[in-house]
Amino acid sequence: MTMVQGGAVPMSGIELLTMASLETKIVVAICVLFSAASWFVIGLKWWQFRRLNRQADRFFNAMERSTRLQDAYQGVMKLPPSPYQRLFREALHFYDELRPGALRSDQPRETLTPTQLEALKMVLGKEVAAERDLLGHYIPWLATVGSVGPLLGLLGTTIGIINAFTGIASRGSGNLAAVAPGVAEALVATFAGLACAIPAVMAYNIFVNRVRLFTGELEGFANELIGSMAREGLL
Repeated sequence: MTMVQGGAVPMSGIELLTMASLETKIVVAICVLFSAASWFVIGLKWWQFRRLNRQADRFFNAMERSTRLQDAYQGVMKLPPSPYQRLFREALHFYDELRPGALRSDQPRETLTPTQLEALKMVLGKEVAAERDLLGHYIPWLATVGSVGPLLGLLGTTIGIINAFTGIASRGSGNLAAVAPGVAEALVATFAGLACAIPAVMAYNIFVNRVRLFTGELEGFANELIGSMAREGLL
């Protein structure tokens, strides 16, 4: 840190932040808190999607080892809970309520009526929507951080510029050495807001796309499940 005209001039970002006004420090602190929260959400969702991929692999491996839905049900129910397992269980439980004992019988089965088939599709659609909402939990927070972060930075920048020009007016000095520290302090808030927002926006777009793909896969599995039930004479 050097001295210019009796005033301390910061030589690094840390010194600049230390010498910043209280308002700028508050804005930067809020940006840091938002950034920490967004990185926590990013880590959490990354772990959830990674676990979901492992669950899907185990589930479909168990499904491929069975030729009948009832045998597959016995195998997948031994696996840890997963969205695919819950959807499969919901479909067979609903069918069992409509046709009690039909799944465990080798006798010819009475097929579902069109109304019952539509009800089954609605139940599966509701389960898909519930799993999508569960996986998408906390993702909107990233969009909030991505939107609010630059605005917080702009607020801090505006406050810093106001303080800088107010100080210039009170001291009656408008040279570069007097203006530069105040402008630099104002830009620190801009940097903090952008550093907070950019990772959040990138992660939000990635996770929203992953949720969309997951929803499509779950809907495809629901349709495949209905097809398998029809092939076995359950529908």
